[in-house]
Amino acid sequence: MGHSLPQHNGAVPTAAPSPSVVARLRAAGCVFAEEEATLLLGAGGDLDGLVARRVAGEPLEQVLGWAEFCGLRFVVEPGVFVPRRRTGLLVREGATLAVPGAVVLDLCCGTGAVGAAIAAAVPGIELHAADVDPAAVRCARRNVPGAVHEGDLYAALPAGLRGRVDVLVANAPYVPTDAIALMPPEARDHEARAALDGGADGLDLQRRVVAGARDWLAPGGTLLIETSQRQATATLTAFTHAGLRARVAVDEELDGTVVAGTLP
Repeated sequence: MGHSLPQHNGAVPTAAPSPSVVARLRAAGCVFAEEEATLLLGAGGDLDGLVARRVAGEPLEQVLGWAEFCGLRFVVEPGVFVPRRRTGLLVREGATLAVPGAVVLDLCCGTGAVGAAIAAAVPGIELHAADVDPAAVRCARRNVPGAVHEGDLYAALPAGLRGRVDVLVANAPYVPTDAIALMPPEARDHEARAALDGGADGLDLQRRVVAGARDWLAPGGTLLIETSQRQATATLTAFTHAGLRARVAVDEELDGTVVAGTLP
């Protein structure tokens, strides 16, 4: 269980975790056993229960109830997609385009971390977020400084947003169906399938997002979608077929890839 460790921004526990707790976590494969034990101790409540959940393979962020992303803390319920470090590129690209007063839409928002991080970087935007998963929407409504809508992609949105969106960010699921079985158990067993499964080639949801974007983007507005380097060419093709002026942004350090397309 060797994923990135969320930063602990709260109060530091006065007592050190017991060696037995650290040993249980290490035996379960937790690479950062000491740090995780400290975070679990600081979470309060039933420590044994929290440790048992982590040892059983539940993501640390879901056990703690929060995830750190772009220097901010976001509520994460069990079963909800945990924000990934690589998605920081999507935030950076979106924040570069947003200005105070801009309308920003975080589609397939999950916890709402992407939109909320953009709002933190660019105060004064009008932020909307949407997701089909009720648990994700519950989290987003606690995390997002704006309106959160529940439903399937654009069907979730109020009609008044049509043609007004300046920056549309989407971390739509892009894992090919057959590849989900190869994902770490923390993801495949503890995150909603709908937040992972992108169809046969991983791009089904991306294509739907791209196909509908023109109706919602303002003139000169930009759609940004996270993808993988391997899938970037196919994602880019979907953008150009939709009549968007598209480019690919890559951050090797974050292992992040984003395709951006602007409405002429």
